[in-house]
Amino acid sequence: MAKFKRHQTKYPGVYFIESKHIATGETEKIYYIRYRRNGKMIEEKAGRQQQDDMTPSRAAKLRGMRIDGDQQSNQESRISEKTELNKMTMLRLWEAFYEAKQENKSVRDDLYRWNSYLEKDFGRKMPQDITTTDIDRLRYRLTKKGLAPATVKQGIVLLKRIVNHGMKRGLCPAIDPSRLHFEMPKINNQKTEDLTLKEIESLLKAIEDSPNRQAANLMLMALYTGMRRGELFRLKWEHLDFENGFIHLVEPKGGIDQKIPLNSSARQLLENHEKTGSPFVFPGRNGGKRTDCKKALITIKKMAGLPEDFRPLHGLRHVYASMLASSGKVDLYTLQKLLTHKDSKMTQRYAHLRDDTLQRAGTVAGDIFKSIERGMMSNEEVVNKK
Repeated sequence: MAKFKRHQTKYPGVYFIESKHIATGETEKIYYIRYRRNGKMIEEKAGRQQQDDMTPSRAAKLRGMRIDGDQQSNQESRISEKTELNKMTMLRLWEAFYEAKQENKSVRDDLYRWNSYLEKDFGRKMPQDITTTDIDRLRYRLTKKGLAPATVKQGIVLLKRIVNHGMKRGLCPAIDPSRLHFEMPKINNQKTEDLTLKEIESLLKAIEDSPNRQAANLMLMALYTGMRRGELFRLKWEHLDFENGFIHLVEPKGGIDQKIPLNSSARQLLENHEKTGSPFVFPGRNGGKRTDCKKALITIKKMAGLPEDFRPLHGLRHVYASMLASSGKVDLYTLQKLLTHKDSKMTQRYAHLRDDTLQRAGTVAGDIFKSIERGMMSNEEVVNKK
Protein backbone atom coordinates (compact mmCIF):
# COMPACT_ATOMS: atom_id res chain seq x y z
CA MET A 1 0.00 0.00 0.00
CA ALA A 2 3.05 2.28 -0.01
CA LYS A 3 2.14 3.77 -3.36
CA PHE A 4 -1.26 4.98 -2.07
CA LYS A 5 -1.46 8.13 0.03
CA ARG A 6 -3.06 7.61 3.43
CA HIS A 7 -5.69 10.10 4.49
CA GLN A 8 -6.43 10.35 8.21
CA THR A 9 -9.98 10.78 9.45
CA LYS A 10 -11.25 12.44 12.62
CA TYR A 11 -11.58 8.96 14.15
CA PRO A 12 -8.45 7.55 15.83
CA GLY A 13 -6.97 4.54 14.06
CA VAL A 14 -9.13 5.05 10.95
CA TYR A 15 -7.74 6.19 7.61
CA PHE A 16 -8.50 5.70 3.93
CA ILE A 17 -6.82 5.51 0.56
CA GLU A 18 -8.33 6.42 -2.78
CA SER A 19 -8.66 3.89 -5.58
CA LYS A 20 -10.70 3.26 -8.74
CA HIS A 21 -14.00 1.39 -8.49
CA ILE A 22 -13.70 -1.87 -10.44
CA ALA A 23 -17.04 -1.53 -12.26
CA THR A 24 -17.51 2.23 -12.73
CA GLY A 25 -13.91 3.43 -12.81
CA GLU A 26 -14.82 6.27 -10.45
CA THR A 27 -12.62 7.18 -7.50
CA GLU A 28 -13.76 5.72 -4.19
CA LYS A 29 -12.37 5.48 -0.66
CA ILE A 30 -11.13 2.27 0.92
CA TYR A 31 -11.12 2.44 4.72
CA TYR A 32 -8.56 0.76 6.98
CA ILE A 33 -8.32 0.40 10.74
CA ARG A 34 -5.34 0.07 13.10
CA TYR A 35 -5.57 -1.37 16.61
CA ARG A 36 -3.74 -3.52 19.14
CA ARG A 37 -4.87 -7.02 20.12
CA ASN A 38 -2.91 -8.94 22.78
CA GLY A 39 -0.03 -6.47 22.46
CA LYS A 40 0.18 -6.95 18.67
CA MET A 41 -0.49 -4.12 16.19
CA ILE A 42 -3.07 -5.13 13.57
CA GLU A 43 -3.79 -3.18 10.40
CA GLU A 44 -6.57 -4.40 8.09
CA LYS A 45 -9.17 -3.31 5.60
CA ALA A 46 -12.55 -2.27 6.96
CA GLY A 47 -14.34 -1.95 3.63
CA ARG A 48 -14.91 0.00 0.43
CA GLN A 49 -16.94 3.20 0.27
CA GLN A 50 -19.38 2.07 -2.44
CA GLN A 51 -19.19 -1.69 -2.56
CA ASP A 52 -19.42 -2.18 1.23
CA ASP A 53 -21.17 1.11 2.05
CA MET A 54 -18.33 1.83 4.49
CA THR A 55 -17.99 5.21 6.25
CA PRO A 56 -15.43 6.58 8.75
CA SER A 57 -17.92 6.18 11.64
CA ARG A 58 -18.70 2.58 10.72
CA ALA A 59 -15.00 1.81 10.42
CA ALA A 60 -14.46 3.32 13.89
CA LYS A 61 -17.27 1.21 15.34
CA LEU A 62 -15.79 -1.89 13.72
CA ARG A 63 -12.38 -0.98 15.22
CA GLY A 64 -13.92 -0.72 18.69
CA MET A 65 -15.55 -4.17 18.38
CA ARG A 66 -12.24 -5.68 17.30
CA ILE A 67 -10.40 -4.05 20.24
CA ASP A 68 -13.02 -5.31 22.74
CA GLY A 69 -12.87 -8.81 21.25
CA ASP A 70 -16.53 -8.74 20.23
CA GLN A 71 -15.53 -9.49 16.64
CA GLN A 72 -12.69 -11.48 15.12
CA SER A 73 -9.97 -9.85 13.09
CA ASN A 74 -9.83 -10.61 9.38
CA GLN A 75 -7.02 -13.08 9.94
CA GLU A 76 -8.88 -14.80 12.80
CA SER A 77 -11.99 -15.04 10.59
CA ARG A 78 -9.98 -16.72 7.83
CA ILE A 79 -8.51 -19.19 10.32
CA SER A 80 -11.98 -19.94 11.75
CA GLU A 81 -13.41 -20.37 8.27
CA LYS A 82 -10.63 -22.77 7.36
CA THR A 83 -11.22 -24.72 10.56
CA GLU A 84 -14.93 -24.89 9.77
CA LEU A 85 -14.19 -26.12 6.27
CA ASN A 86 -12.11 -28.93 7.72
CA LYS A 87 -15.16 -30.01 9.75
CA MET A 88 -17.44 -30.21 6.68
CA THR A 89 -18.68 -33.78 6.32
CA MET A 90 -19.95 -35.37 3.12
CA LEU A 91 -23.46 -35.32 4.61
CA ARG A 92 -23.33 -31.53 4.94
CA LEU A 93 -21.87 -31.25 1.44
CA TRP A 94 -24.69 -33.44 0.13
CA GLU A 95 -27.31 -31.23 1.82
CA ALA A 96 -25.78 -28.13 0.21
CA PHE A 97 -25.62 -29.93 -3.16
CA TYR A 98 -29.22 -31.12 -2.91
CA GLU A 99 -30.49 -27.64 -2.02
CA ALA A 100 -28.64 -26.06 -4.93
CA LYS A 101 -29.91 -28.63 -7.45
CA GLN A 102 -33.64 -28.40 -6.73
CA GLU A 103 -34.41 -27.17 -10.24
CA ASN A 104 -32.62 -30.12 -11.88
CA LYS A 105 -34.89 -32.83 -13.21
CA SER A 106 -32.52 -35.54 -11.95
CA VAL A 107 -32.52 -34.40 -8.30
CA ARG A 108 -34.96 -37.16 -7.27
CA ASP A 109 -32.66 -39.79 -8.76
CA ASP A 110 -29.72 -38.18 -6.95
CA LEU A 111 -31.61 -38.34 -3.65
CA TYR A 112 -32.30 -42.05 -4.15
CA ARG A 113 -28.65 -42.74 -5.04
CA TRP A 114 -27.38 -40.82 -2.01
CA ASN A 115 -29.75 -42.62 0.39
CA SER A 116 -29.21 -46.06 -1.15
CA TYR A 117 -25.56 -46.10 -2.20
CA LEU A 118 -23.54 -43.35 -0.52
CA GLU A 119 -24.85 -42.09 2.82
CA LYS A 120 -23.94 -45.14 4.91
CA ASP A 121 -20.26 -45.29 3.88
CA PHE A 122 -19.57 -41.62 3.10
CA GLY A 123 -22.00 -39.51 5.16
CA ARG A 124 -19.67 -39.06 8.16
CA LYS A 125 -16.46 -38.82 6.14
CA MET A 126 -14.64 -35.57 5.48
CA PRO A 127 -14.18 -35.04 1.72
CA GLN A 128 -10.42 -34.62 2.20
CA ASP A 129 -10.31 -38.05 3.87
CA ILE A 130 -11.85 -39.94 0.95
CA THR A 131 -9.33 -42.18 -0.80
CA THR A 132 -9.24 -44.01 -4.12
CA THR A 133 -9.58 -47.22 -2.10
CA ASP A 134 -12.92 -45.96 -0.72
CA ILE A 135 -14.14 -45.38 -4.28
CA ASP A 136 -12.93 -48.83 -5.38
CA ARG A 137 -14.80 -50.39 -2.45
CA LEU A 138 -17.95 -48.51 -3.43
CA ARG A 139 -17.71 -49.76 -7.01
CA TYR A 140 -17.11 -53.34 -5.81
CA ARG A 141 -19.98 -53.21 -3.29
CA LEU A 142 -22.53 -51.87 -5.79
CA THR A 143 -21.43 -54.37 -8.43
CA LYS A 144 -21.70 -57.23 -5.96
CA LYS A 145 -25.29 -56.16 -5.22
CA GLY A 146 -26.07 -57.00 -8.84
CA LEU A 147 -26.57 -53.43 -10.03
CA ALA A 148 -26.07 -52.68 -13.70
CA PRO A 149 -22.75 -51.04 -14.66
CA ALA A 150 -24.61 -47.86 -15.65
CA THR A 151 -26.24 -47.71 -12.20
CA VAL A 152 -22.90 -48.24 -10.48
CA LYS A 153 -21.41 -45.47 -12.59
CA GLN A 154 -24.18 -43.04 -11.62
CA GLY A 155 -23.46 -43.67 -7.93
CA ILE A 156 -19.75 -42.91 -8.37
CA VAL A 157 -20.48 -39.89 -10.55
CA LEU A 158 -22.79 -38.46 -7.88
CA LEU A 159 -20.03 -38.80 -5.27
CA LYS A 160 -17.67 -36.90 -7.56
CA ARG A 161 -20.24 -34.20 -8.29
CA ILE A 162 -20.89 -33.59 -4.58
CA VAL A 163 -17.17 -33.15 -3.87
CA ASN A 164 -16.67 -30.86 -6.88
CA HIS A 165 -19.71 -28.77 -5.93
CA GLY A 166 -18.30 -28.29 -2.43
CA MET A 167 -14.86 -27.27 -3.70
CA LYS A 168 -16.19 -24.84 -6.31
CA ARG A 169 -18.30 -23.03 -3.72
CA GLY A 170 -15.63 -22.98 -1.05
CA LEU A 171 -17.53 -25.32 1.26
CA CYS A 172 -14.60 -27.68 1.75
CA PRO A 173 -10.82 -27.63 1.27
CA ALA A 174 -9.52 -28.04 -2.26
CA ILE A 175 -8.56 -31.63 -3.02
CA ASP A 176 -5.66 -32.48 -5.30
CA PRO A 177 -7.34 -34.18 -8.32
CA SER A 178 -4.31 -36.44 -8.77
CA ARG A 179 -4.94 -37.90 -5.28
CA LEU A 180 -8.39 -39.29 -6.14
CA HIS A 181 -9.18 -41.60 -9.02
CA PHE A 182 -12.87 -42.12 -9.81
CA GLU A 183 -12.59 -45.28 -11.90
CA MET A 184 -15.87 -46.01 -13.65
CA PRO A 185 -17.18 -49.47 -14.58
CA LYS A 186 -17.11 -50.32 -18.25
CA ILE A 187 -20.53 -49.86 -19.81
CA ASN A 188 -21.83 -51.33 -23.00
CA ASN A 189 -24.99 -49.32 -23.61
CA GLN A 190 -24.94 -49.69 -27.36
CA LYS A 191 -27.96 -51.95 -27.37
CA THR A 192 -30.07 -51.02 -30.35
CA GLU A 193 -33.57 -52.44 -30.10
CA ASP A 194 -35.19 -53.25 -33.40
CA LEU A 195 -38.26 -55.02 -34.67
CA THR A 196 -38.82 -57.15 -37.74
CA LEU A 197 -41.44 -56.11 -40.28
CA LYS A 198 -43.72 -58.85 -38.96
CA GLU A 199 -43.29 -57.60 -35.37
CA ILE A 200 -44.07 -54.02 -36.43
CA GLU A 201 -47.24 -55.21 -38.17
CA SER A 202 -48.23 -57.14 -35.04
CA LEU A 203 -47.56 -54.05 -32.87
CA LEU A 204 -49.63 -51.78 -35.10
CA LYS A 205 -52.51 -54.28 -34.90
CA ALA A 206 -52.25 -54.38 -31.07
CA ILE A 207 -52.17 -50.57 -30.93
CA GLU A 208 -55.26 -50.37 -33.13
CA ASP A 209 -57.13 -52.86 -30.91
CA SER A 210 -56.09 -51.24 -27.61
CA PRO A 211 -58.92 -49.51 -25.70
CA ASN A 212 -56.37 -47.20 -24.02
CA ARG A 213 -55.95 -44.57 -26.74
CA GLN A 214 -53.57 -42.43 -24.66
CA ALA A 215 -51.08 -45.30 -24.38
CA ALA A 216 -51.68 -46.39 -27.97
CA ASN A 217 -51.04 -42.90 -29.37
CA LEU A 218 -47.98 -42.50 -27.14
CA MET A 219 -46.45 -45.55 -28.79
CA LEU A 220 -47.39 -44.33 -32.26
CA MET A 221 -45.81 -40.92 -31.59
CA ALA A 222 -42.61 -42.61 -30.43
CA LEU A 223 -42.60 -44.68 -33.62
CA TYR A 224 -43.49 -41.77 -35.94
CA THR A 225 -41.13 -39.16 -34.46
CA GLY A 226 -38.49 -40.93 -32.37
CA MET A 227 -39.30 -38.65 -29.41
CA ARG A 228 -38.03 -39.61 -25.98
CA ARG A 229 -40.35 -40.72 -23.18
CA GLY A 230 -39.85 -37.51 -21.18
CA GLU A 231 -40.37 -35.35 -24.28
CA LEU A 232 -43.69 -37.08 -24.97
CA PHE A 233 -44.81 -36.64 -21.36
CA ARG A 234 -43.90 -32.92 -21.42
CA LEU A 235 -45.46 -32.27 -24.84
CA LYS A 236 -48.12 -29.55 -24.76
CA TRP A 237 -50.55 -28.48 -27.46
CA GLU A 238 -48.82 -25.10 -27.63
CA HIS A 239 -45.59 -26.89 -28.64
CA LEU A 240 -47.21 -28.09 -31.88
CA ASP A 241 -46.73 -25.82 -34.88
CA PHE A 242 -49.22 -27.26 -37.38
CA GLU A 243 -48.86 -24.27 -39.70
CA ASN A 244 -45.10 -24.60 -40.24
CA GLY A 245 -44.92 -28.33 -39.57
CA PHE A 246 -42.73 -28.56 -36.46
CA ILE A 247 -42.81 -29.98 -32.94
CA HIS A 248 -41.02 -27.85 -30.37
CA LEU A 249 -39.14 -29.89 -27.75
CA VAL A 250 -39.02 -27.93 -24.49
CA GLU A 251 -36.39 -28.89 -21.91
CA PRO A 252 -35.16 -31.95 -23.82
CA LYS A 253 -32.42 -34.24 -22.57
CA GLY A 254 -29.67 -31.97 -23.90
CA GLY A 255 -31.15 -28.99 -22.05
CA ILE A 256 -31.53 -26.67 -25.07
CA ASP A 257 -34.98 -26.31 -26.66
CA GLN A 258 -35.12 -27.77 -30.16
CA LYS A 259 -37.61 -28.58 -32.88
CA ILE A 260 -38.21 -31.60 -35.10
CA PRO A 261 -40.39 -31.98 -38.20
CA LEU A 262 -44.08 -32.79 -37.78
CA ASN A 263 -44.41 -35.50 -40.41
CA SER A 264 -47.72 -36.47 -42.00
CA SER A 265 -48.26 -39.58 -39.84
CA ALA A 266 -47.71 -37.66 -36.61
CA ARG A 267 -49.86 -34.77 -37.86
CA GLN A 268 -52.80 -37.04 -38.66
CA LEU A 269 -52.51 -38.76 -35.28
CA LEU A 270 -52.43 -35.47 -33.36
CA GLU A 271 -55.29 -33.94 -35.33
CA ASN A 272 -57.47 -36.92 -34.33
CA HIS A 273 -56.12 -37.20 -30.78
CA GLU A 274 -58.62 -36.40 -28.01
CA LYS A 275 -58.26 -33.02 -26.32
CA THR A 276 -59.14 -33.25 -22.63
CA GLY A 277 -58.84 -29.60 -21.68
CA SER A 278 -55.37 -30.18 -20.30
CA PRO A 279 -52.44 -28.23 -21.76
CA PHE A 280 -50.62 -31.56 -22.14
CA VAL A 281 -51.15 -33.73 -25.21
CA PHE A 282 -50.80 -36.92 -23.14
CA PRO A 283 -51.91 -35.73 -19.68
CA GLY A 284 -51.59 -37.61 -16.44
CA ARG A 285 -53.89 -37.51 -13.45
CA ASN A 286 -56.08 -34.42 -13.08
CA GLY A 287 -54.71 -33.09 -16.38
CA GLY A 288 -51.18 -32.61 -15.02
CA LYS A 289 -47.91 -33.80 -16.52
CA ARG A 290 -47.80 -37.54 -16.97
CA THR A 291 -45.15 -39.38 -14.96
CA ASP A 292 -45.75 -42.97 -16.06
CA CYS A 293 -47.72 -45.22 -18.40
CA LYS A 294 -45.87 -48.48 -17.82
CA LYS A 295 -48.79 -50.83 -17.19
CA ALA A 296 -50.78 -49.86 -20.30
CA LEU A 297 -47.69 -49.94 -22.52
CA ILE A 298 -46.70 -53.42 -21.31
CA THR A 299 -50.24 -54.64 -22.00
CA ILE A 300 -49.97 -53.51 -25.64
CA LYS A 301 -46.47 -55.01 -25.92
CA LYS A 302 -47.73 -58.39 -24.71
CA MET A 303 -50.72 -58.23 -27.08
CA ALA A 304 -48.26 -57.75 -29.94
CA GLY A 305 -46.06 -60.60 -28.74
CA LEU A 306 -42.92 -58.47 -28.69
CA PRO A 307 -39.69 -59.65 -26.99
CA GLU A 308 -39.70 -59.49 -23.19
CA ASP A 309 -36.77 -57.04 -23.03
CA PHE A 310 -38.21 -54.63 -25.62
CA ARG A 311 -38.87 -51.21 -24.06
CA PRO A 312 -42.20 -49.91 -25.40
CA LEU A 313 -41.23 -46.24 -25.86
CA HIS A 314 -37.44 -46.13 -25.97
CA GLY A 315 -37.38 -49.24 -28.13
CA LEU A 316 -39.68 -47.56 -30.67
CA ARG A 317 -37.27 -44.61 -30.77
CA HIS A 318 -34.62 -47.10 -31.88
CA VAL A 319 -37.01 -48.60 -34.45
CA TYR A 320 -37.66 -45.10 -35.85
CA ALA A 321 -33.93 -44.43 -36.16
CA SER A 322 -33.17 -47.86 -37.62
CA MET A 323 -35.83 -47.51 -40.32
CA LEU A 324 -34.47 -44.12 -41.40
CA ALA A 325 -30.85 -45.29 -41.38
CA SER A 326 -31.56 -48.47 -43.33
CA SER A 327 -33.63 -46.60 -45.92
CA GLY A 328 -30.46 -45.14 -47.39
CA LYS A 329 -32.27 -41.83 -47.85
CA VAL A 330 -31.21 -40.18 -44.57
CA ASP A 331 -27.56 -39.40 -43.81
CA LEU A 332 -26.23 -39.77 -40.26
CA TYR A 333 -25.90 -36.01 -39.73
CA THR A 334 -29.60 -35.51 -40.50
CA LEU A 335 -30.48 -38.51 -38.33
CA GLN A 336 -28.51 -36.95 -35.47
CA LYS A 337 -30.58 -33.77 -35.79
CA LEU A 338 -33.86 -35.70 -35.90
CA LEU A 339 -32.92 -37.65 -32.77
CA THR A 340 -31.55 -34.45 -31.12
CA HIS A 341 -28.33 -36.22 -30.19
CA LYS A 342 -25.75 -33.77 -28.80
CA ASP A 343 -22.90 -36.10 -29.72
CA SER A 344 -22.56 -37.79 -33.10
CA LYS A 345 -21.18 -40.87 -31.30
CA MET A 346 -24.72 -41.69 -30.18
CA THR A 347 -25.89 -41.76 -33.78
CA GLN A 348 -22.99 -43.93 -34.94
CA ARG A 349 -24.72 -47.01 -33.54
CA TYR A 350 -26.96 -46.88 -36.63
CA ALA A 351 -24.07 -46.47 -39.09
CA HIS A 352 -23.91 -50.19 -39.89
CA LEU A 353 -27.52 -50.08 -41.11
CA ARG A 354 -26.65 -47.37 -43.59
CA ASP A 355 -23.52 -49.34 -44.57
CA ASP A 356 -25.72 -52.37 -45.26
CA THR A 357 -27.88 -50.24 -47.54
CA LEU A 358 -24.84 -48.93 -49.37
CA GLN A 359 -23.50 -52.45 -49.77
CA ARG A 360 -26.82 -53.61 -51.22
CA ALA A 361 -26.74 -50.66 -53.60
CA GLY A 362 -23.19 -51.56 -54.56
CA THR A 363 -24.26 -55.15 -55.19
CA VAL A 364 -27.02 -53.94 -57.51
CA ALA A 365 -24.46 -51.88 -59.44
CA GLY A 366 -22.19 -54.91 -59.64
CA ASP A 367 -25.00 -57.09 -60.97
CA ILE A 368 -25.80 -54.49 -63.63
CA PHE A 369 -22.22 -54.42 -64.87
CA LYS A 370 -22.03 -58.20 -64.87
CA SER A 371 -25.16 -58.35 -66.99
CA ILE A 372 -23.63 -55.89 -69.43
CA GLU A 373 -20.42 -57.90 -69.54
CA ARG A 374 -22.34 -61.15 -70.16
CA GLY A 375 -24.24 -59.46 -72.97
CA MET A 376 -21.00 -58.26 -74.55
CA MET A 377 -19.52 -61.76 -74.35
CA SER A 378 -22.60 -63.22 -76.01
CA ASN A 379 -22.30 -60.70 -78.87
CA GLU A 380 -18.62 -61.63 -79.33
CA GLU A 381 -19.55 -65.34 -79.57
CA VAL A 382 -22.08 -64.55 -82.29
CA VAL A 383 -19.51 -62.53 -84.25
CA ASN A 384 -16.90 -65.29 -83.97
CA LYS A 385 -19.31 -67.93 -85.20
CA LYS A 386 -20.14 -65.80 -88.18
